Amino acid sequence: MNAQQPADHSADLAQDIEPTAAMTEKRATPHRPISRGRLVWRRLKTKPNFYIGGVIVVVIVAFALFGDLFNIYAQGQQDNFNFNSPPSAQHYFGTDAIGVDLYASMTSALRKSLLIGFLAAPTSTLIAAIMGSLAGYLGGVFEMFTNWLINLLLVLPVFYVLMIVSPAIADPSNLPAALQWLGFLPAWGLLVIAIGLFSWMIMAQIVKNQTKSLKEREYVKAARFMGVRTPTILRRHIIPNVASLLIIDGALGVAMAILAETSLSFFGLGIQAPDVSLGTLLQDGTGAAVSRPWLFVIPASFLVALLTGVALVGDALRDAIDPTSEVNRA
Repeated sequence: MNAQQPADHSADLAQDIEPTAAMTEKRATPHRPISRGRLVWRRLKTKPNFYIGGVIVVVIVAFALFGDLFNIYAQGQQDNFNFNSPPSAQHYFGTDAIGVDLYASMTSALRKSLLIGFLAAPTSTLIAAIMGSLAGYLGGVFEMFTNWLINLLLVLPVFYVLMIVSPAIADPSNLPAALQWLGFLPAWGLLVIAIGLFSWMIMAQIVKNQTKSLKEREYVKAARFMGVRTPTILRRHIIPNVASLLIIDGALGVAMAILAETSLSFFGLGIQAPDVSLGTLLQDGTGAAVSRPWLFVIPASFLVALLTGVALVGDALRDAIDPTSEVNRA
């Protein structure tokens, strides 16, 4: 019997050892690390709070911007045949004691409150970023001054301070002589500045502590050794590393600014007639909460929904940027 010749697997072995073109192409393709923005967005898409809050905010903003397209009455326009009228096909949200359409007032009030909130919050965050980063990076006398200013403003009750400056908000002619140049701003513009100036302290303290840690990093020391100017170092190396904190502060600050404006206007210290805001509508409807509930319930419902939506978005954004925050709250 002839012995069976062993099979020649050299060709298969060579094929197994020698990489194919597809394998070579796959190995040659460099792995691209995911950017921080894409990573945050990927986490954000898994947060139900983001979708719920986002839908609420988008619907309210859309109503404020385009709600007048579906109404025949302008803000402040009176209907002499419908006083204290409940919601109906003619007046969607009813009318007040002088026949003013509440639907038109709501769209105008939401626009004013949203404008103040979306301007005051970034103003406060910008001040916190500048003061905190400078204090942490420069240290010395400037840090001592910043600490003193922060502690002073934290001790003062902000709401009462805003009450004190409210006469200047209502009438710019009451401004001190050194600030008379701000008289060209409308009352709501002065309110934005006032809220922004008294809402930055806590975030500035956080940014200062983060900056003191970041300035000891090697790349910051290298930049200082190479003679890079301080503003450039802050812009390129410090602010980007605390940007996540600033984004969270700006998002959550919108709700706080809207609540501050509503509270001041409710007590007659913010937006003044003939302008309207959520605070002025709540003030007008408080006395009729039982007899004409739509005058109070509708503005209060919009306020609660708006604050809830902004808070949900801010909370989801915080968890997406800092995943440990959700663990710490558990």
